[in-house]
Amino acid sequence: MRNKTKKIHILTLGCPKNLVDSEVLISKLKNDFKIVEKPEKAEIVIINTCGFIDSAKQESIDKIFEVVSLKEKGKLENVYVMGCLVERYKDELEKEIPEVDKFFGVEKFNEILKELNVDYNRELLGEREITTGHYAYIKISEGCDNPCSFCAIPLIRGKYISRPIEEIIKEAQKLAWKGVKELIIVAQDTTYYGLDIYGERKLAELLQRLSEINGIEWIRLMYTFPAKFPEEVIDVIAKNEKICKYIDIPIQHISDKILKSMRRGITKKRTIELLEKIREKIPEVAIRTSLIVGYPGESEKEFEELLNFVNEFKFDRLGVFTYSQEEGTTAYDLGDPIPTEEKEKRMALIMNAQRNIILKRNESMIGRKLKVLIDRKEKGYYVGRTQWDAPEIDLEVLVEDENLEIGKFYDVEIYDFFEYDLIGRIDTNSKH
Repeated sequence: MRNKTKKIHILTLGCPKNLVDSEVLISKLKNDFKIVEKPEKAEIVIINTCGFIDSAKQESIDKIFEVVSLKEKGKLENVYVMGCLVERYKDELEKEIPEVDKFFGVEKFNEILKELNVDYNRELLGEREITTGHYAYIKISEGCDNPCSFCAIPLIRGKYISRPIEEIIKEAQKLAWKGVKELIIVAQDTTYYGLDIYGERKLAELLQRLSEINGIEWIRLMYTFPAKFPEEVIDVIAKNEKICKYIDIPIQHISDKILKSMRRGITKKRTIELLEKIREKIPEVAIRTSLIVGYPGESEKEFEELLNFVNEFKFDRLGVFTYSQEEGTTAYDLGDPIPTEEKEKRMALIMNAQRNIILKRNESMIGRKLKVLIDRKEKGYYVGRTQWDAPEIDLEVLVEDENLEIGKFYDVEIYDFFEYDLIGRIDTNSKH
């Protein structure tokens, strides 16, 4: 072990799956380097990039140039870039941004450690430096086998590879020992879990096993896939008190014509049956979805069908993306015929419809007492979440109080709301 004179900063872009990779890398570097929170305080910066859609790629490139400019001003010694963007565009990046010292694709931890003269043979299986405090993402697989026409992830991350159940359980136990209260299950498709190594889908069993770990109070399920959804998962969520009544299920569209072109493996009828079954079997469930507007062939008719469905079904949480034409995908040859302005107009119409749904939902929460996990303090409020809200992407609860503890649960009575946030006060005897 060297004395920790060199300062290093890991800059993470993109999804929580990337964050897990960065946390693994930090755990491998922390004995040899001083990890710092800002690039300006570092001598070495490693940027973990996203290459999923145009906006994410642009953000990654902008950040690379931003950090490279620090190097050019003599404020940094080295800049390294890793992750999904590099996996897809390494040759182009090396040519266009020669100021970067070296580029590494996905999961090239040993190559990075070798470059930094760190002993990469040291056994650190399952070790991670948790950067999120009392909640943590747990990645149950790599890659994806779904043939979605618009998605480049299989090109970047390869075929679906499940992690063995025992390995995931050991990691979750370590997270619990470190004080993690909420586990957030992530993968490119969580519902496929186990099929490749066990011959059957094992997500329900995994959820049950994770819920038996002492110290974990909430388990949240993200990135489920609607086609061939294992319905025993619905039963486990319904019956298990530790599992948040929350399912993230990106449907992408509702028109049969578009779903077929997207190669989603499901119809409108089957999608609605599944969503209704989830609502019927899990009282008070919050269903989060993601949609794509402006996909090639989405005429006014298909868009109106989608907008009407959003208004009728009333998703509890919803995100919208405009279609991004990605090289190498099966949809690439369909072109990108819908103008950007039209895509953005469609996105705004969906978001406006969803805003009205959320306002009515928030209004219905007034007077209710909700279990809230406190995440941070900001601008005079403690900021927390209910079981129906994932970090960073969903609603928050603002609590006026003088001395709450971050990472603790409280019963909060809701008395008001902003557009996307609830406002509450503490029940004085409520810490869980």
